[in-house]
Amino acid sequence: LIMSPAMWKWTCLVSYLLLSTTVSPLGRQQPLHPKRPFITFTGDQAEGNFNHLVVDERTGHIYLGAVNRIYKLSSDLKVLVTHQTGPDEDNPKCYPPRIVQTCNEPLTPTNNINKMLLIDYKENRLIACGSLYQGICKLLRLDDLFKLGEPFHKKEHYLSGVNESGSVFGVIVSYSNMDDKLFIATAVDGKPEYFPTISSRKLTKNSEADGMFAYVFHDEFVASMIKIPSDTFTIIPDFDIYYIYGFSSGNFVYFLTLQPEMISPPGSTTKEQVYTSKLVRLCKEDTAFNSYVEVPIGCEKNGVEYRLLQAAYLSKAGAILARSLGVGPEDDILFTVFSKGQKRKMKSLDESALCIFVLKKINDRIKDRLQSCYRGEGTLDLAWLKVKDIPCSSALLTIDDNFCGLDMNAPLGVSSMVRGLPIFTEDGDRMTSVIAYVYKNHSLAFVGTKSGKLKK
Repeated sequence: LIMSPAMWKWTCLVSYLLLSTTVSPLGRQQPLHPKRPFITFTGDQAEGNFNHLVVDERTGHIYLGAVNRIYKLSSDLKVLVTHQTGPDEDNPKCYPPRIVQTCNEPLTPTNNINKMLLIDYKENRLIACGSLYQGICKLLRLDDLFKLGEPFHKKEHYLSGVNESGSVFGVIVSYSNMDDKLFIATAVDGKPEYFPTISSRKLTKNSEADGMFAYVFHDEFVASMIKIPSDTFTIIPDFDIYYIYGFSSGNFVYFLTLQPEMISPPGSTTKEQVYTSKLVRLCKEDTAFNSYVEVPIGCEKNGVEYRLLQAAYLSKAGAILARSLGVGPEDDILFTVFSKGQKRKMKSLDESALCIFVLKKINDRIKDRLQSCYRGEGTLDLAWLKVKDIPCSSALLTIDDNFCGLDMNAPLGVSSMVRGLPIFTEDGDRMTSVIAYVYKNHSLAFVGTKSGKLKK
């Protein structure tokens, strides 16, 4: 659970003890028992921020990605192991990195900001990706953080040149009888020729294998990736796709994004830049990425639009919520936090809303769009394509719930927004994070705020 940067700079707290306030059914804040202790961990203040946290669901051990450090903590936040990842001599203008070929740029001691932290349960290892050398990853043994591998000798080993900690999101797709896949989504920071914004990579059993992080498929014409066209940046110079959350469900992998668009306000002849929150969906088995579809998502309450996605979490409906939504208790529900408006990505307004989406209903909207496009209706309608009005092509085929696309009508955008159900709003202390789970048939959500509060 990530809250405000100030809260996370030096101290990590166990989430179930963080209940500084709770919200009663009537909306009143109730103070928790004042004598309940906090369990804290304080890092080396010389190093800088904590960036990512994952918990081993089997052991309760906590892995914490920080600047220049990876920590392994016990469930009561005692340090078990520390692994140093930086600083090292580097220059962000070196591509490929100087560890591959000589770089003429001046090298300086550079911090390694942890950008992604994933547990690979099948191979008992931690995938820790940092900002050094255009974003290379280490594979560390879970037990003692021993370095099992650090692929760096091929261009596909460099995942992202962005230095922000929230710029990369990964989803592992696991198989029982073959190597797993790693779906990587990243901001590209104006370098689309270097980095795909989404790709699927091989996650080999051998951490030092030559094919580690290689594209699942790659030939002269087709690859397991999506690249933003360079021409997009002539229209929106600071264009990028920012990935907020990712998960897998059924036959698909999903990413929740925030991306800029140019729109014409009503009654205006000039365009202005706004940000649109979109859900991106891909088939797990689609090696050519023909199944790429994105659909705008947002929330509205009492005439107020909440369109800037802050955080999301996938949970089950649970029996009680399921009845009110008309779905099954095991159906997937997306808990999302949006801030008000659509224009201020870097300085979101404090007004925010917690909203829920039924994943099946989003998939139904995507299926309707696919069916209409394959009837030849409309255009591909994808904002970041150079030509926005590429017409859909007609084809006689049946499109069911698990349709994974053809080498036509892709990538595809959905024009109409899917609206979430608002269940809680906060006007003064912006919500910035959310987790949820089912307890005794009830759906519970924990929301972190800008000031460091946690609401249950």
